[in-house]
Amino acid sequence: MSRVFNFSAGPAALPEEVLKQAADEMLDWHGSGQSVMEMSHRGKEFISIAEGAEADLRELMGIPANYKVLFLQGGASLQFDMIPINLLRGKTVADYVNTGEWAKKAIKAAKVYTNVNVAASAEDKSFTYAPSQSSWKLNKDAAYVHYTANETIGGVEFNWVPETGDVPLVCDMSSNILSRAVDVSKYGLIYAGAQKNIGPAGLAIVVVRDDLIGKAQPTPPAMLDYKVHADADSMYNTPPTYSIYIAGLVFQYLKRNGGIAAMEQKNIEKANLLYNYLETTEFYRNPVAKSDRSRMNVPFTLKDAALDEEFLKGAKARGMTQLKGHRSVGGMRASIYNAMPVAGVQALVEYMKEFAATKG
Repeated sequence: MSRVFNFSAGPAALPEEVLKQAADEMLDWHGSGQSVMEMSHRGKEFISIAEGAEADLRELMGIPANYKVLFLQGGASLQFDMIPINLLRGKTVADYVNTGEWAKKAIKAAKVYTNVNVAASAEDKSFTYAPSQSSWKLNKDAAYVHYTANETIGGVEFNWVPETGDVPLVCDMSSNILSRAVDVSKYGLIYAGAQKNIGPAGLAIVVVRDDLIGKAQPTPPAMLDYKVHADADSMYNTPPTYSIYIAGLVFQYLKRNGGIAAMEQKNIEKANLLYNYLETTEFYRNPVAKSDRSRMNVPFTLKDAALDEEFLKGAKARGMTQLKGHRSVGGMRASIYNAMPVAGVQALVEYMKEFAATKG
């Protein structure tokens, strides 16, 4: 069987050796005589899987002991609501930085619960850059400051960590978590949907400082309360068990292959391959400010949009899929998450050169 190079923005490619391990364990996990999908989440077998996954994630990210790690459902989108519900703690304003489609969704959700101060926005340049902190207008009474570390659609990534003093920093890391080193202690809360760098869709991970939970006013419904989930070790209800299991296999894979430091170097290599080529040609264009280019999602347009479908058809014929850009921006987008091998980016660049030579 021949596998394609999958450039999907999410659900995204998984490491092949993880998929093979999951296949080997599908019918009989470690001699238990059952699949992980069949296990009780209260049984010792699955509890060991969940505990192992949390321990490995803590090790990989260097998560301090005073942070809770939660495995939740609802994707990152549910966190757009859970964050203000839990973190306002009686305050009446929250700061948000508007860098694109996912930041806008977070802002829209938060406005249901509080006054949102848009401390900075990149809308003036069609969301093609990350606003420098010198331009931010933070509210000293804000309950927290929220930003999106990597805009999956626009291909803009923060290559620096904002300074917010005593105000908790909240970050959506859905599309770049585990791709680069992060000092968790600089954040009050980090959240991420799993379907980019962690595992299959259906799981969201929240890393939250323990002094920020249990103080919501009013007390949230149980399923929306971080403290309820933390007190129950993420098993207040039936968790997404198979997604947690695959995430755990991905964490083990990362540990076997040099951890986040090694993955970051690989991601830099892949991104440089593609961006270096884009800088040499006028046939393709990447609109993002050079200092804020994403290592994970690389949008680009062809000189003539009428060639888009032909480009995609040729890519598919060469075993490269999911390169069509998001409908809101058009063009192309190559998502080159952790599981994308260097060979995949090399193949894409060679095809782009060939296409430009024949159609340019």
